[in-house]
Amino acid sequence: MTIKLRSLLPLIALLPMLAANAVTKQETLTEKNVGAAAMPVDIAELRHVPFKMKDLKRPEFPDRTVSVTEATKSADGKITKGINKMIADLSKRGGGTVIVPEGRWLSGRIMLKSNVNLKLEKGAVIEFSGSIDDYQPAVFTRHEGVEIMGAGAFIYAEGEKNIALTGDGKIMGPPMDAAMRTLPNGKSVVENDVPHDMPVKKRICDGYDGRTFYRPKSFSPINCKNVLVEGVTFERSVLWNVNPVYCENVIIRGITVNSTDVPSGDGIDISSCKNVLIEYSTLNCGDDCFTLKAGRCEDGLRVNRPTENVVIRYCLAKEGHGGITCGSETAGGIRNVYLHDCLFYGTRTGFRFKTRRNRGGTVAGITYEKIRLVDVREAFTWDLLGSKTYMGELARRYPPLDITPLTPTVKNITIRNFTVESADRLLTVNAIPEIPCANVLIENGKIRTNRIIRTMNDADGFTFRNLEIQATDNKMTFDDSRNVLFDNVTFYVPGNALDIEIKGQKAANIKLKHGGRETECRQGQNEVF
Repeated sequence: MTIKLRSLLPLIALLPMLAANAVTKQETLTEKNVGAAAMPVDIAELRHVPFKMKDLKRPEFPDRTVSVTEATKSADGKITKGINKMIADLSKRGGGTVIVPEGRWLSGRIMLKSNVNLKLEKGAVIEFSGSIDDYQPAVFTRHEGVEIMGAGAFIYAEGEKNIALTGDGKIMGPPMDAAMRTLPNGKSVVENDVPHDMPVKKRICDGYDGRTFYRPKSFSPINCKNVLVEGVTFERSVLWNVNPVYCENVIIRGITVNSTDVPSGDGIDISSCKNVLIEYSTLNCGDDCFTLKAGRCEDGLRVNRPTENVVIRYCLAKEGHGGITCGSETAGGIRNVYLHDCLFYGTRTGFRFKTRRNRGGTVAGITYEKIRLVDVREAFTWDLLGSKTYMGELARRYPPLDITPLTPTVKNITIRNFTVESADRLLTVNAIPEIPCANVLIENGKIRTNRIIRTMNDADGFTFRNLEIQATDNKMTFDDSRNVLFDNVTFYVPGNALDIEIKGQKAANIKLKHGGRETECRQGQNEVF
């Protein structure tokens, strides 16, 4: 159907002024005052958080220091044994700080222990080995939401308290031609490679005797409490960069990630953690930038640990698949997430919700506000089915499948007070027909985009309110979506008309409301609005 926006014709003359003023409310969000370069010394209180969450404080360490020196190196030139002994000895003495001074230091896996701060001074670079021998024996970890015994991380900790990785130095992966980078990331998707009914201790993925080797993350503590990552730069990872798992009270601030050439080079992945603050960080990634996860498929349901109480503020995302992504591992649930005052500049998508029919869990209680998006391919993406390449028949929309404990739910999402300065497309929803994506509010925004809605499949309860949308294309497609309201949305589109396609037997109650006038859109019907 075509909806003529006749009553809005006098406003077309205001387009140049609207474009000039499009970022008025968000003009303070620039690269000068968000991201790592803008980090203040102190951690500000958490204010106006839409859920109960206590202020987080840095862990404190005894005034005791030891330093890496040339003598720390073994005969092979690596500091692995020496620095791990320093850390273990210092922890036994009550803790303190292990200093890595200026210089380039080669290492295998570093094991961080309770009450120890690993501090990299300016000019310090720890370059990690590309040999799988340097990440043995296999340790308890989680790979893409499934528990295994594997490499863990360049810097790893299990069951520790009060740990930190700080300083102005760099964590760097092996050279881009390292053999480790050529190893396959399993035979297919991890839930097919690792039987969910196999005891975790037998899920050995060490790369020996024909076994799979899952590449290590850069920093990944598991089952730890009071974790700080501050100031450090991460470059040339072989997989995800910062990935706390099953941790509580986590502060990540002032870090920089550069991993654009790394497949699956995620920036920060929060996996089944509670009470997390991420602030003043700059991510430039080969995959998602800020990512929230909670376990995968049957194994994630067995563990059943959510990611909850997460605040992300004053951050900068550059290249990456998603500025912020919920999923695709959702089995334990993702809830109570608040992101504000962030700039996404050049990411493929701005806000990405991602799960699959076999991932389980509920994503809910998500609030994003005061955000500026610039040069994104798509501002909002709900990708809940995936592709047949990885998901097989589960990626087929119809017929709807039976609802099981593995059927994920995505609902109760608010995105408000934002600017989309430039995008190719505003929104795509590819949801699950048996449990539609529900109760989404997108309000108070100024948007400049080429296309508006490519398709909205299987949504139930989307409200767009108080928006100004300037687009070069006027088409919107709704397929089996219902209860969609455009309330006080001003469109500036070619011909001053909306070309709305509605299909599917369940499609209903799609309305445009403006200035006291309301129009319900129906299949094959033309209206003047």
